[in-house]
Amino acid sequence: MKKGVSLLLLMVLLLTAAVGCSQKTEEQSDQAGNSKAAENKKYALILATGGLGDQSFNDLTYEGMKRAEKELGITFDYVEPKEVADYEIQQNELAASGQYDLIVCVGFDQMDALKKVAAEYPEQKFALIDAVVEAPNVASYLSEEQEGSFLVGALAGLMKLEKADSRLNDQNVAAVIGGLDIPLIRKFIAGFEAGARYVNPQMKVLYDFVGDFSDPATAKEMALSLNRKGADIIYHAAGGSGLGVFEAAKSNNFLAIGCNSNQNHIAPDVIMASMLKRVDNATFEAVKSAYEGNFKGGVYSLGVKDDGVGYAVDGTNVKIPQDIIDKVETIKAKIKDGSLKVPVEMEQVDAFLQNNKMQ
Repeated sequence: MKKGVSLLLLMVLLLTAAVGCSQKTEEQSDQAGNSKAAENKKYALILATGGLGDQSFNDLTYEGMKRAEKELGITFDYVEPKEVADYEIQQNELAASGQYDLIVCVGFDQMDALKKVAAEYPEQKFALIDAVVEAPNVASYLSEEQEGSFLVGALAGLMKLEKADSRLNDQNVAAVIGGLDIPLIRKFIAGFEAGARYVNPQMKVLYDFVGDFSDPATAKEMALSLNRKGADIIYHAAGGSGLGVFEAAKSNNFLAIGCNSNQNHIAPDVIMASMLKRVDNATFEAVKSAYEGNFKGGVYSLGVKDDGVGYAVDGTNVKIPQDIIDKVETIKAKIKDGSLKVPVEMEQVDAFLQNNKMQ
């Protein structure tokens, strides 16, 4: 009897061990498979029309992807749409492939297409840079453009107030050239005007719109016209069209302010500063959230306190007095701690100035 029980017990132990080994092998296989899946994650970038080489918005988002490639080890593909009609086609093609952990769409004019495509592919994760689509599978990244514009506006106002460059005339006029007449671009103008008049109450800020983000020829003529009206510091919020502003500044020897990336190196003798809109950081954070499994749809807005916007004076040959930089840095600290709330709309600028006086 004891011998029979012992034999039965041995058989049970052997069977248990075999099942355990089988389960362990399956777990190891699953782990290897999951690891392999993580390694094979790919990402996609759909640029705004105009493509790479704008030395602005598109180039910055591409740099954000390159940073993710370097720091996270991801691989990515990118496409350069030629016109707005291409957006929906390319979003559809990338989503339908099922290859991409996240598809990053650049620019407000991808919004309408993405509303449709995100609904058609609810399991596909998307990030939208510079606009909002309210969907659980879309993370929308905005920038507080008015805050960065306020800083370069203050810089311009102080330069005029102190007549810190021999090229500055006696007229208290600056200007902004935007790409399109839309609320997004008006945020740039509102911030710039508020900043300029905050430090220099007598400043007058002119503005105009190119009608396109990739028409430097028109932007150049527009800048020359504004310069004839007395504007000797011209800030652009016009994407690739802004390159025309720099050409005008060189030909008529006035000062310019770049936008989005540090553009000072393009024409260092006339570009005195650049407003930084760190869409490269936004792009990187979007990819990182998906890569680490923390992706969540919603709206994320990056301002001065998040290093989402700022300004740069490195790379320029224009001499900016240190006392002016110090004043702008003091203003930046107030925006960062929330004690200075920059207006978002042009219609709010006068009220802002009545309630906020330079100390």
